[in-house]
Amino acid sequence: MRKVLLAILLCSPVVLLSQDFSFSQFYEMPMLRNPALSGIFNGDIRVSSVYRNQWASISVPFQTRAFGVEYKKSINDKSNSYYTLGLQLTYDKAGDLALKRIQVLPVITYHQSLSNDNDTYLSGSFMLGRVQSNFDPSKAMLDDQFVNGSYSPGNVSAQTFTNTGRSYTDMSAGLVFSSSYGEDSRFYIGAALYHLNKPKLNFFDNDANTSQAPKVVFNAGLSTPVTERSQIIAYVDYYQQTGNKQLFGGMLYEFPVTSYLDDGDNIKLSVGAFYRWNDALIPAFKIQASKLMLGLSYDVNVSQLRTASQLRGGMEITLSFLGFLKGESSSRNKVRCPRFGGGKNVGWWYSK
Repeated sequence: MRKVLLAILLCSPVVLLSQDFSFSQFYEMPMLRNPALSGIFNGDIRVSSVYRNQWASISVPFQTRAFGVEYKKSINDKSNSYYTLGLQLTYDKAGDLALKRIQVLPVITYHQSLSNDNDTYLSGSFMLGRVQSNFDPSKAMLDDQFVNGSYSPGNVSAQTFTNTGRSYTDMSAGLVFSSSYGEDSRFYIGAALYHLNKPKLNFFDNDANTSQAPKVVFNAGLSTPVTERSQIIAYVDYYQQTGNKQLFGGMLYEFPVTSYLDDGDNIKLSVGAFYRWNDALIPAFKIQASKLMLGLSYDVNVSQLRTASQLRGGMEITLSFLGFLKGESSSRNKVRCPRFGGGKNVGWWYSK
């Protein structure tokens, strides 16, 4: 019976043990897209958080939360190169067995300046941390709890579980090339490999073939002005993990709703849409006021599940903080700092 339960845990689309979860506002969770995207922002520190609730209309909902912190610092006073220290935390709960997964993933990224005349960088990153996974056996419906074909919760199962949790080390790495063209347009391309150490996921030691498959990811982004005060920001990700492939992309149109102020504390809105291939159409909205950003999105399910879901997928909320620290060590004065997003007068990169 334990092998049957394990097969359910590993193969059910509700639990996603062998596959990673993804966010619709993936551009707000850079370290989960590619570790080397950490530090590519205008500021010294960025704090990002996300909450996602999915499939509540047809099953036990997936509840996923993530929290990330990035801090960057120049190599020295004369260098345009810098490094980023990051920490990515995630919490995921899904399925009838309340399968939980907690990730604690420290990240270190080095950004090498390739030019003294323009903002061109090659960024390399390494992520290494621990993952804890467990399920609740009391929520299992086992075969000896069925009487005459009907489930009887009062019929206590004779099955026992000696191990309901698993802890393992997870290792990932990434590269990103970022540069500019024209007067205000910027782009980046990157690639990453997640779970390169193929961590074991099985709850029972005598079960084989339960390693987490490596995930290959390719990323791209583009920021280009439409007018002096507005711009288009586009993102695209492609990943492949075992036999699963996903293409996900779209764009946001960003524009100010207040006049430009000397201190830069303008309110900006971004509206747009994204498409997860053969899965969901996702309208997205973001408002930025000073150092805080709030994002909202909703998955409109267009996959084969749309009949059962009635086009309903999942709601997602993001909240981010981005800013400079005080003092001479701030990257405001020390280094050119790449960040994605921003047109004329708000800048994608900050220069000395």
